[in-house]
Amino acid sequence: MNIKRTDNTSTVVILNKSEQHIKSFQIKTKHLGRLKHYSAGIFVLVALLIGCICYLQNQNSIQAQEKQQLLAQLKAKGTLPVNHAKTGTGISAQSYIQSIQLKLRQINDYLRKRGLKEFSTTGEGGSGKAEGAKLSEKDAYMYYDEYLKHLVAAVGFTPMGYPRSSSFTSSFGFRGDPFNANSAEFHPGIDFAGKKGDAVKCTANGKVIFAGWNGGYGNCVQIAHGNNLVTLFGHLSRIVVKVGQAISVGDKVGEVGSTGHSTGPHLHYEIRKDGKAVNPVNFLTLNK
Repeated sequence: MNIKRTDNTSTVVILNKSEQHIKSFQIKTKHLGRLKHYSAGIFVLVALLIGCICYLQNQNSIQAQEKQQLLAQLKAKGTLPVNHAKTGTGISAQSYIQSIQLKLRQINDYLRKRGLKEFSTTGEGGSGKAEGAKLSEKDAYMYYDEYLKHLVAAVGFTPMGYPRSSSFTSSFGFRGDPFNANSAEFHPGIDFAGKKGDAVKCTANGKVIFAGWNGGYGNCVQIAHGNNLVTLFGHLSRIVVKVGQAISVGDKVGEVGSTGHSTGPHLHYEIRKDGKAVNPVNFLTLNK
């Protein structure tokens, strides 16, 4: 490579091994003097980029290791949070109590939506019985934690409380036929007073298995829950759910009406166990 200089520009000539001219181009002469500075700047920039890449790779590796350690701790059966400074036992009493209180708050949320009295979430942590005192702290935690998980699920998927807050107009069992005073009929549910358009709410988590016209029930919704339990809402003026829809306690399923075999606006409410109607009154409160 040969360089021919003038006052303002320089011509750079590129030669091959036999010194034959291949290509030439012109650049400003001042840039030739700064070539070392440019090279140094490029070197520093490349070094910084390499350093940043190495740093980020190292951070990702550290985070991946921490994640694996956390997953291993969560998967370890019976592993409890460690807090030696507070308990001296390797078991965090504070974490244990917070876990119980979280589950009780879930239960209370279900109860509150049903208009039922809530459980206390203070001072929990054991039964206080002599049998419970014999358990190690680890066994006690596992026992109560598992118990509360089942309790949360049971409360969530068991129809309890009122589909609407109002008085009864008819009870479960045999009664006089409202359309024929000279005969009697079996009433498989309870009726709640209401005006057309009043909201009707689901009493447990579940899935809608029927939503439409159902003979004497008129506009009707049926919801399947756990333990082969099904709730039925009849005589609705309007249905707001669809078959196959997942539904939670407190969700609106429809509105009070007088469709089907009905003498006036009210809600007909049934609970069926294994396909057989049972008295819904037994499910209106936890206090039997």
